[in-house]
Amino acid sequence: MQWSDEGIVLGSRRHGEANAILELMTRAHGRHLGLVRGGAGSRLRPVLQPGNRVGCTWRARLDEHLGHYAVEALDARAAAFLPVAHALYGMTHLAALCRLLPERDPHPQIHAGLAQVLDGLIDPRRAAPDMVRFELTLLAELGFGLDLSACAANGQETDLVYVSPKSGRAVSRQAGEPWRDRLFALPAFLRESSADEPSPQDIADGFALTGFFLAHRVLEPRGLSLAEARASFIAALGRNVRPAMAVG
Repeated sequence: MQWSDEGIVLGSRRHGEANAILELMTRAHGRHLGLVRGGAGSRLRPVLQPGNRVGCTWRARLDEHLGHYAVEALDARAAAFLPVAHALYGMTHLAALCRLLPERDPHPQIHAGLAQVLDGLIDPRRAAPDMVRFELTLLAELGFGLDLSACAANGQETDLVYVSPKSGRAVSRQAGEPWRDRLFALPAFLRESSADEPSPQDIADGFALTGFFLAHRVLEPRGLSLAEARASFIAALGRNVRPAMAVG
């Protein structure tokens, strides 16, 4: 068995004295692990840092085996994350989210979304909305996508400003007003294309929305909780933009 692909490093761990087990989110083969000979050495260790983009070839005698990776660096951006706190926390959180996907199950939209988030991860004003959108995409890939296209109450497709925590569907301003305290705010950047930069409140509302559905529909049934890196990412972002974003 052999295939070649492009992947984003999610993490690696030492295996024996000199080798490493590498975890990639690949474009066509999903989240996939493999052994890298010499991966713990000084030549390859910088290549196997989370966030780097690599070209990879995977080989194994049988498909169900761990197999071996041969890798080459395509984009060594991980080094740029080191002095940026929110970028480090963000990468850790992204890797944790990707690990919710079944191994070796292709998810090209997740690979593309991950690449987009990483491209702007250094910039806090881009990193925040990109992360919320990625969480929304992940929910959809896991079968828990939110329907933000029309009002759950009356089918209206305009003035959608709320989301029902029960159905995960959008609710219009008029239909939702009597129950606004029980609904999530739907920030504009999640429902329409706009050149306007999301406000800190928009970002906080976005993280509150995706965090609730990730926790209640994905993580809690598995006996898991939101990674601490997510809260640290949001807190670090809050120190870089006005005012701090405090969400769960």
